[in-house]
Amino acid sequence: MTASFTDLAGFRALVAQAPSADATATAGAQDRNGQLTKPPGALGRLESLAIWYAGWRGTPRPQITAPQVIIFAGNHGVAARGVSAFPPEVTVQMVANFQGGGAAINQLSKAFGAQMSVHALDLDRPTADFTVEPAMTEADLIAALQTGWNAVDTKSDLLVTGEMGIGNTTPAAAIACALFGGTVADWVGRGTGVDDAGLARKAAVVSEGLALHVSRDPMEVLRCLGGREIAAMAGAIARARMERIPVILDGFICCAAASVLAKLDAGALDHCVAGHVSAEGAHPALLAHLGKEPLLNLGLRLGEGSGAALAIGVLQGAVACHSGMATFAEAGVAAG
Repeated sequence: MTASFTDLAGFRALVAQAPSADATATAGAQDRNGQLTKPPGALGRLESLAIWYAGWRGTPRPQITAPQVIIFAGNHGVAARGVSAFPPEVTVQMVANFQGGGAAINQLSKAFGAQMSVHALDLDRPTADFTVEPAMTEADLIAALQTGWNAVDTKSDLLVTGEMGIGNTTPAAAIACALFGGTVADWVGRGTGVDDAGLARKAAVVSEGLALHVSRDPMEVLRCLGGREIAAMAGAIARARMERIPVILDGFICCAAASVLAKLDAGALDHCVAGHVSAEGAHPALLAHLGKEPLLNLGLRLGEGSGAALAIGVLQGAVACHSGMATFAEAGVAAG
């Protein structure tokens, strides 16, 4: 069983000692790719995706049979500051919708054969307003990280993490600004569709939070400016790395969670690809900081893991071609 953690020092240590891809499997997949019945490079990025996936799964001819989608939900104290176009009650209502099978992510998970679960984190106890005090205590942060860590099915072979939490583009923007610098305006966007006044309120809230919480240590940034669902996503992504389960990252909020891991260790996201670039204005910049090229660009801004879930199909296609195609020798086709 993979080691767990009981404190933040333990979590940091696990991130620092996380395993790497299997070099032998990667080399075997590269060799196989060179023998498939196609011109070199004809499948474009699908080829490198399949090789990347093979390395993490430890086999040169992998299959995707058990993808997992996990949705984490949390409420935020800063939502009371008018930073969202929707009231905080919607978080609870959408969790019920997920559980009832009525959300977009339910349909996408079903379409690509993914097991989906929903984890609501203390929705009746929002995080603190980070313009006044840290969003979470250390105990809150550890509990949220552990929820994400323990939610990963170790028998899965691909992971998508999604989120629900009214107002959570505000803490995501605060985290991104704290970790990567720039101006608040660089990172604050319209989220669920706030008007100009709402956008100004978001910018003011993020500015106040950054002024109050001056530490730029990644875990302190997450604790002081983040949210439970954001921390849970970070915990799940870290656990997936320990289990060598590849991850498809979703939009701006998911990538903000992943950024905490990237700042803890430069290679912490090597097992991740970006599923899409969202319509949230700062997401392209965040992906650039993470060094991730998105698989899809469809103007999505729903959250829920929806863009990443849709990208499961791209990765399934890449792996199916890589592992299912015949080699030139098998097909009796003359190689060029």
